[in-house]
Amino acid sequence: MLQWIGVIVCLILALSGLIPVVAAAATFFTIPFHAWINHYGKAAPYLPRVAIVVPAWNEGAVIGASIDRLMKLDYPREALRIYVVDDASTDDTPDVVRDRAARYPGNVHLLRREQGGQGKAHTLNHGIRLILEDDWMEALLVMDADVIYTPPSLRKMTRHLADPEVGAVSAYIREGSTSGRNYLTKFISVEYVLSQPAARRAQNVLGAQACLAGGAQLHSRENLVAIGGRIDTSSLAEDTITTFETQLKGKRVVFEPHAHVLAEEPAAVDALWKQRLRWARGNVTVTARYKNIWFRPSKVHHLGAWTFGIVWFSLWLLPVIMVVSSIGLAGLLLLDSTFATAVFRVLWISAALAYLFVLILGSLTDATTTRRELGHVLLFPGIVNVLVMLVALFPEVMLVWLPGLFGATLDGPTLWVLTLAIYVWIPFSMVVAWLARVSERTRAGRWLAPALIYLAGYGSLLCAITFDSYLKELAGAEARWDKTEKVGRVGAES
Repeated sequence: MLQWIGVIVCLILALSGLIPVVAAAATFFTIPFHAWINHYGKAAPYLPRVAIVVPAWNEGAVIGASIDRLMKLDYPREALRIYVVDDASTDDTPDVVRDRAARYPGNVHLLRREQGGQGKAHTLNHGIRLILEDDWMEALLVMDADVIYTPPSLRKMTRHLADPEVGAVSAYIREGSTSGRNYLTKFISVEYVLSQPAARRAQNVLGAQACLAGGAQLHSRENLVAIGGRIDTSSLAEDTITTFETQLKGKRVVFEPHAHVLAEEPAAVDALWKQRLRWARGNVTVTARYKNIWFRPSKVHHLGAWTFGIVWFSLWLLPVIMVVSSIGLAGLLLLDSTFATAVFRVLWISAALAYLFVLILGSLTDATTTRRELGHVLLFPGIVNVLVMLVALFPEVMLVWLPGLFGATLDGPTLWVLTLAIYVWIPFSMVVAWLARVSERTRAGRWLAPALIYLAGYGSLLCAITFDSYLKELAGAEARWDKTEKVGRVGAES
């Protein structure tokens, strides 16, 4: 009796691993419906007066090029004003902006804070407060200092504001480095395809957006005033809170996949870790702050829909689910190895099929990027995880026939140990990803860090960062704004 209770408990734990798999597949299943369920029917040519607010701290290497590209937008110059809010920079940022202000009189303005270091939200609010003091601005574009807007991007975004029900619009931010690209920036390119033109199309269909892209968010003046005329400063996820507040006020948030914005992303694990840790800790704040909306459907917004909640929590709790699922599999192996094998195959075959499904649909949403990064698309789960999927799909080939080619035979005890190692690999892969960050600081880091990420998988790296956010929150660690250093690796695109 006790053994059967143990089997049932372990089965429940193991099958929890299906939650994110099913959630991801179900979300991506809605993407094709974006061809019919979208906002384009209510969009129309619309060219409001746009104030562009750019927070800048030591952005001298990138801010000049960003302003130049904004001046080349396919948009009336008389309807554009760029406000660079200098957060007490110690480099030549203000000089570069003054130079551009002289080149583009009336279009470029420098706003300087003498006391900085409080974070992006405070810097933005300094500019927004001054912009709202007069009536010129009809729409506000929040962007980062390093991003490059392609010429038609702003026009494609503003057309959605022709519908008064829309409060904010977000663009597709792509990894746009033309120099210094490496394995990590290639993985980020793939991640952005799956999380933006793919996943956010699905969110358009479902009627609830999780987050406006921090470097490409356009607000109507009405919406900006409705959410308080300022950006939230109590969290590291100010863009997500702004997105939620917009929808809670009854306005729609739209993702525009054809408005492309190029950004420079971290080329080192440590820099990526700091950036994503900031995002992950911000999401902890968001999850707690909006505890009263989860799984509570509303006529005003769709944030309380079960579909949205399951996707949100399956991603936010993914590291926990990974650990719990592996504990369940290991427990089943100890109690009933035959049953454990069946459950393992169900889990991993489901994961393999879901990943293939996501891969195909993601490729269709940005075929150019996925074709260029095809190797990193295939290795996104990590070499070991790909092998585990093959073991689940073809156990006889991987565990019997393949070793036989090398004259090896797996006896019972060896096969049992190997099976256990496979079952506990998922949480261990997060440790391997963490070791990649540690190894980066050593002499061998140049080759060891990429090798470890290729083994563990980029997804495991993101899960390790999320797990670190749990630890930081539990320890009450200070929530600091660690700026991601940019050196101007983004090139222009027409």
